[in-house]
Amino acid sequence: MSKVSFGHEDVEPAEKTARVHGVFSSVASSYDVMNDLMSGGMHRLWKDDFVRRVKPRAGQAILDMAGGTGDIAFRMAARGAAVTVADINADMLDVGQERARKRGIEGLAWAVENAEVLSFGDRAFDAYTIAFGIRNVTNIPAALAEAHRVLKRGGRFFCLEFSTTTWPGFSELYRTYSRKIVPKIGEAVAKDADSYRYLIESIERFPDMQAFAAMIRAAGFTQVKAEPILGGLVAIHSGWKI
Repeated sequence: MSKVSFGHEDVEPAEKTARVHGVFSSVASSYDVMNDLMSGGMHRLWKDDFVRRVKPRAGQAILDMAGGTGDIAFRMAARGAAVTVADINADMLDVGQERARKRGIEGLAWAVENAEVLSFGDRAFDAYTIAFGIRNVTNIPAALAEAHRVLKRGGRFFCLEFSTTTWPGFSELYRTYSRKIVPKIGEAVAKDADSYRYLIESIERFPDMQAFAAMIRAAGFTQVKAEPILGGLVAIHSGWKI
């Protein structure tokens, strides 16, 4: 595999994997607070909307990849689904398990997993979700292929991710905010401006809605949809395995 993006740098794949791991170990304890500060709390609404699209229900087995601190898994488990929370970073999972304990949420499965090489068997899940995680994967096509493999026939793939807004003027405003303000918030709250600078750069390097939808189709999914939020600043992508 050729070099991949780590923010605005191009690095070897193994280096990106290691550096992304370091980023999330650094920000794990402050991740949810930072999400609130950076989005003005809007990430909660986006996640609620995302889970409504998934329509989790009792009897379903759902893999929540890059599930880290449990935000998506808690919402789906509340609707009766059997959720496996997977993340490549054990520090993020530790935060999620502690949050679940404090909230009295039981029944979730937690697993350290690399999205590119999952340990689960073929056709193991009814749905696969990933929220704000796919852009940090080193080999995105490999992760999408694994998502397709572990889904049952008739299973659905759902991805919530930052994208590229098409609203005139808003994109420039957001770019200024993200580049100049977010790293300062990261320094003040998480004592780590560099990690948040990377997270913003990773958004800027991520494919737009149409390009990412094409990647999902290439992995074998059908009826692929891209639903923009705030003109595409955030998007919900979905597809079926048939």
